[in-house]
Amino acid sequence: MATRLPTTGEAPGDGRAGLTPAGRRERIAEIVLGREAVAARELATLFDVSLMTVHRDLDELERQGVLRKIRGGATPQPSSLFESNVRYRLAAARAEKESLARHVLGSIEPGQAVLLDDATTTLALARLLPTIAPLTVITNSRPVIDLLYGAPEIRLIALGGEYFASHDSFMGVLCEDALASVRADVLFMSTSAVSHGVAWHQEQVTVSAKRAMLRAAGRRVLLIDHHKLGKTALHQLAPLTDFDLVVVDEGVDASGLAQLRDARVPFEVAPHRPSR
Repeated sequence: MATRLPTTGEAPGDGRAGLTPAGRRERIAEIVLGREAVAARELATLFDVSLMTVHRDLDELERQGVLRKIRGGATPQPSSLFESNVRYRLAAARAEKESLARHVLGSIEPGQAVLLDDATTTLALARLLPTIAPLTVITNSRPVIDLLYGAPEIRLIALGGEYFASHDSFMGVLCEDALASVRADVLFMSTSAVSHGVAWHQEQVTVSAKRAMLRAAGRRVLLIDHHKLGKTALHQLAPLTDFDLVVVDEGVDASGLAQLRDARVPFEVAPHRPSR
């Protein structure tokens, strides 16, 4: 059953009737991601549009892999496609990602070349990098590029390629060719799932880009929140032994720790600390 949207103190449609269709869909996506399920009729009331318009918006968002339509509404319940979408990843495990980022920040030395993939986990790290500049940052992530361009003492190298809106990043042959021409001191990467001593991801184009990154770095660090342990996805990215270090947040349970020990890979557990 769809849950009712909480009251915000705004009258239905306040500040929303003038939204563009793209803006309205963006707001709908944010609402659905924050709840177990949302009724289409409540969205129609909230945005002061027809039920038919809401269904068209939900159809488009489902086509983009942002949400899943259900009878009478929509849900963020993940599928493999949905889990790959950048909106879902930005909303998931925020505290764990911040813990991972703070934990590894101290391992980066000023002057190094740091390679970041398009994971939202590494985006959390990118937010902290200006505090330890000077650095060279190499990335295919548009949000990281937007965050760091113009930052003092950050030399930013943007990897080209085909733009994938669902990931908000650049991938494909051009991106992989660019990676073949650079060498980073350290790579920070995340992925969708880890099990049986292997890192997995559900999309082939992403796997290809991440493998090219692994080849382009001297030291390779995998950052994973504990929810990813014990899960699999369609494509094998790399054995954990291809990484010099795996870092997981302290939400990991005994079973997850056992998996990492069995993989015979160096790992660290990042404590949860409140952001400053």
